[in-house]
Amino acid sequence: MRNRLSLILMALATLGLASVATAADQITVKGSDTMVLIAQRWAEAYMKATPGTSVQVTGGGSGTGIAGIIEGTCNVANSSRPIKASELAKGKDSGKNLIEHKMALDALCVVVHPNNSVKELSVAQVKAIMTGAITDWSAVGGTPGAIVLYSRESSSGTYAFMKEHIMGNADYAATAQTLPGTAAIKSAIARDPKAIGYGGAAYFGGMKDVKILGIKPTKDAAAIYPVLASGEVDEPKIRSLEYPIARYLYCYTNGQPTGAMKKYFDWMLGAEGQKLVRAEGYVPLKPI
Repeated sequence: MRNRLSLILMALATLGLASVATAADQITVKGSDTMVLIAQRWAEAYMKATPGTSVQVTGGGSGTGIAGIIEGTCNVANSSRPIKASELAKGKDSGKNLIEHKMALDALCVVVHPNNSVKELSVAQVKAIMTGAITDWSAVGGTPGAIVLYSRESSSGTYAFMKEHIMGNADYAATAQTLPGTAAIKSAIARDPKAIGYGGAAYFGGMKDVKILGIKPTKDAAAIYPVLASGEVDEPKIRSLEYPIARYLYCYTNGQPTGAMKKYFDWMLGAEGQKLVRAEGYVPLKPI
């Protein structure tokens, strides 16, 4: 009887250790909707190559991901914008040491309906449209008609990046219609010839239901297109940040990754992970 009890206790202990090991190999990722495509692709490929490791990915916006890493509801926060000083301070107050990791690059595209005659805009014109200073297409060389503006929600890193880097932190137009994701913006613009919106190139490259506009850094400069006629992202222009709305995509962790999470980050930043970056329409950190 005593021997049997000992065997049972040993079995329970073994199960307990197995549970701990399994928990240590569970990685939860939350945040940027822009990054959901590549984050899910990374997770699927890595789990297939690394049995026993679980990677769960959800979106919700960059702000949601960063809040999650601070609150301890995820291991990794995806963000399409740099973390804010206020978020770093909040993390520190919560005992978190938030570490930034550059994972890839992306082109933030300004898109319109394919039937819109406008082909390019200057950065100043984009700002004027987003803030409501320009409300009719005739003001930028288009067919007269009211501009219908679609925007991401305020928790979105793409929303914040556009506001900071293009709009000079001015407010979006009160008439802007906010949608929960880039896919929703694409669908809305595809149905409305008067619409304009923005989002990551991975959602728009090669699409015929929306048109990507060229962006001029200044009024008299030549327009720079983030996507080639083939539908592929123009990697050199994005990687060099020559395109005016190019940006890095980030992951944030609490401290430097260790154990299973370090192996995952090494893989994402390695050759296999960066090849998937390109395959999903983003730009690898280095030419490959």
